[in-house]
Amino acid sequence: MTVSRADVLRALELVKLPASGQSLAASGRIGDILVEGGKVIFAIGIDATEASAMEPVRRAAESAVGGLPGVTQVLVGLTADKAPPSAAMQARQQAQRPGPGGAPKPSGVPGVKQIIAVASGKGGVGKSTTAANLAVALSTLGLKVGVLDSDIYGPSMPKIFGITGKPQIVSGRTLAPMEAYGLKIMSIGFLVDEETPMIWRGPMVISAITQMLREVAWGELDVLVVDMPPGTGDAQLTMAQQVPLAGAVIVSTPQDLALLDARRGVAMFRKVAVPILGLVENMSYFICPECGHQSDIFAHGGARHEAERLHIPFLGEIPLAMPIRETSDGGRPIVASDPSSAHAKAYVALARQVQAGLGGAMRAAPRIVIE
Repeated sequence: MTVSRADVLRALELVKLPASGQSLAASGRIGDILVEGGKVIFAIGIDATEASAMEPVRRAAESAVGGLPGVTQVLVGLTADKAPPSAAMQARQQAQRPGPGGAPKPSGVPGVKQIIAVASGKGGVGKSTTAANLAVALSTLGLKVGVLDSDIYGPSMPKIFGITGKPQIVSGRTLAPMEAYGLKIMSIGFLVDEETPMIWRGPMVISAITQMLREVAWGELDVLVVDMPPGTGDAQLTMAQQVPLAGAVIVSTPQDLALLDARRGVAMFRKVAVPILGLVENMSYFICPECGHQSDIFAHGGARHEAERLHIPFLGEIPLAMPIRETSDGGRPIVASDPSSAHAKAYVALARQVQAGLGGAMRAAPRIVIE
C-alpha cells in the first residue's frame, strides 16, 4: 500500500499542540511532505524558543505517521528560520557566558564521549578520505571510534569502507550501525540506493542528520567522527544545535581558492562557538613514484600560513598520492590496509594532534539561534 500526502495529514490531525490544543495538521506548521516509497519526510516549523516544548510533538508526529500502513521510515525535524530579536540577543549572551540559569543546552549522544566534525569550505578537497583515515588512525591509538557520514547529498563512507547492505533494526526505530576496521559507521548511503539523487530541502537534511545521530545504537564510543557536507549551511548549523561538538577539523588544499572557502568554514564554526581543532593541508604535494621528484601541483604551504594567520593549530600535510586514492576507491583506507606506509603515518600524526586537542573534557554546546 502506498501512503499519500493526504494520509500523512490525516494522521497528523491526531497530534495536538500543547498550548492551543490545535491539531498539528491544521496549524500551518507542516512544511513540504516528501514520500519516497515507504519513507516519509517532513519538518515542523517552530519559533526558536519552542524547541524543547515541541520535541514531544515531533515524537508524536513520528509515531502517528509511522503507524500508517505502508510506512517503513519517518524522518521529522523541527526547523526555526528566525528568532525574535530579544531571543537572539539572549542566545548570543548565553553562548558567550554559559552557566547556571542559562538556556537548556543540547544533550550529547548517549554513550559517546566526544564528537568532532571534519569539514571543508568546498567539495573536492578530500574531506571524506581524511575523515575516514583519521577515524581509523584514532582507533589505532586505542580509542573506540564511530563515523557518521552526514554528507547527505554525497555520502562516501560506504564506498571508502567497502560496506554493502543495510543496517538492522535493534528495537523500535533504533538502527545498529554498520562495522568495518573496528569502527561503527552510519551513512545515509546505507539507507538509499547508490544512484538515487538526494533532492532534499534543508529541513529534510536536518531530519536525516538528527535521526542518524539520535536513533543509532552507537554504544560506548570515545570519539564520533562526523564527515560533514562541504560548505557552511544547514548541516553544520544542525550539528552545532543538536550536539555538544568538541571541535572541528577543517580540510583544505593549498591553493588560494580552496583556502578562501576554508576561511569561511573557520569563521562559521567560530560564530557558533565550536572550537577549531586545526587546519589540514590535503593534497599538499606529489612525489613522483618513478624519480622521487616533489611537485607542488596545488601549490604548497598555503594552509600552514593560513592557520598561522587565523591563530589556529596546523595539523599537518597529507600528500596527493595514488595509494591513498586507490585504497579509498577499493574500500580499504590506507591507515588500515598499509599502516606502515608514510601516508598512513601522516594520518596517525594527524590523529595524535586531534587527540591532544580534544583533551579530557567534553565542552557544553551553546544554544544557537539562526538569524
